[in-house]
Amino acid sequence: MRATRPFASLALSALILTVLVAFWQIASSSGASQTGPVDAEYAALVGAAAAAGGQSPFPSPAEVGTRMLEHLADPFYVRGTNDQGIGIQLAYSLGRVLAGYALAALLAIPLGFAIGMSPLMYGALNPFIQVLRPISPLAWMPLALYTIRDSGASSIFVIFICSIWPMLLNTAFGVASVRREWLNVARTLECGRLRTALHVILPAAAPTIMTGMRISIGIAWLVIVAAEMLVGGTGIGYFVWNQWNNLSLADIITAILVIGIVGMTLDQALAVATRAVAYQD
Repeated sequence: MRATRPFASLALSALILTVLVAFWQIASSSGASQTGPVDAEYAALVGAAAAAGGQSPFPSPAEVGTRMLEHLADPFYVRGTNDQGIGIQLAYSLGRVLAGYALAALLAIPLGFAIGMSPLMYGALNPFIQVLRPISPLAWMPLALYTIRDSGASSIFVIFICSIWPMLLNTAFGVASVRREWLNVARTLECGRLRTALHVILPAAAPTIMTGMRISIGIAWLVIVAAEMLVGGTGIGYFVWNQWNNLSLADIITAILVIGIVGMTLDQALAVATRAVAYQD
């Protein structure tokens, strides 16, 4: 019974995908002849772009598939500042995400340990956390651009800001939730604070810490796209915005699908790491 469930789930997923693609095909076919009260300049612009590209106003699944194969066939081309392959743009985005994410982990995990182990630290830092945590990461972008004066470094800073809170709070929660009996045994054995932290608290809190890291990577990948659309230059977010300026909807949908696949891959990598840590525990 259990062995058949993955195949049943896969079959259901394939059925859902088929239905979605069918609706997409119907919508793109009917959209080409649909008329309605739209802005005249926008309609003229879309019509000109469609005529130049030989596409319907809204691309069909076949058109998107063709464009995706073209992008994947040569993902690392460089034909100018504003014309670079989708692979290069993804590399820029992933580099910024991993840099900001790593910096956030270096700060959030030790600080989360301190907060979780010390009620004094929790009471002192909690007001600052509660004030800063709800702020949208993109709200920091103007200050980052003004002080750092570099769009790439500013994007890394924004990733740092959005990644730090889930890791910090989950680490603090995991450390504070370690069973008192284990800590009492460590005291009985006269273990020092550092040894207790490394050999008792860290293994017990590791699954919770990894959950926070998994949440952070998803938020970071979501935010980098918006940040790059805002500042421009390079990255998958800039690629999407640049294709909108060119009114290439097929390229926009291709980029959206690639963004989703990369985001799922990052999430699943952290999910595997989380399960590995939990099983070791």
